[in-house]
Amino acid sequence: MKYAQEGIQYHLGIRRGDVGRYVILPGDPKRCGKIAAYLEDARLVADNREFVTYTGFLEGEKVSVTSTGIGGPSAAIAMEELVKAGADTFLRIGTCGGMQKEVKSGDLVIATGAVRMEGTSREYAPIEFPAVADYNLVTALRNGAKGLGYVFHTGVVQCKDSFYGQHEPEKMPVGYELREKWNAWLKLGCLASEMESAALFTVAAYLGVRAGSVFLVMANQEREKAGLDNPVVHDTDSAIRTAIEAVKGLIKEDRGDRAEVKTE
Repeated sequence: MKYAQEGIQYHLGIRRGDVGRYVILPGDPKRCGKIAAYLEDARLVADNREFVTYTGFLEGEKVSVTSTGIGGPSAAIAMEELVKAGADTFLRIGTCGGMQKEVKSGDLVIATGAVRMEGTSREYAPIEFPAVADYNLVTALRNGAKGLGYVFHTGVVQCKDSFYGQHEPEKMPVGYELREKWNAWLKLGCLASEMESAALFTVAAYLGVRAGSVFLVMANQEREKAGLDNPVVHDTDSAIRTAIEAVKGLIKEDRGDRAEVKTE
């Protein structure tokens, strides 16, 4: 590959030095500029396919924003290439559909783990291996949401590859399986459904890096079925601000850890 020979990552178009160790991962490329506006001296460093990357600074540390597109395959590619470029801490920002009735439109969901009902993670780990978020990142996201006064829920989310398989299972040839598994996830307390975290958590485990996720709840089809209030919310600013505060907290915590190591 020409790019690989030049030290440029094939899909993202980045090289070492272009990104920081901390990376915020939205799915939508159009969200990158909005997130980068919270960084100091942010600049566009690459724009290729669904992958847009900005780099700036928070608390004096280099921090990047890279879009992953939709689903596990492109999210895994982004993480693989960002790690090769020097990143080691990833916070996904996204949207989700609520599943439990108490998870309302406009709330945030912070994932502790993800159901691997998708294909990408199966090419990294046996299905018995759990897709689990990094504990410190979960804590940082919780602290960020709590400090900003947002309503949030913490727990397991469900990941899938087919958006319409979730929303229109009766149209699918395997609709019987989709409905039965959806009911199982509901009974097991899954908070929300989305498409990337299972892959990201599994790939992060393989690569030995840290990953966490926070989502805006756009709506909740279970509330709609029950005749409960269920507006559709699109503004992801609460998830973005939560992730920014989480990164700030991680930077301070990581600096403290390094200082302790130096004094020992």
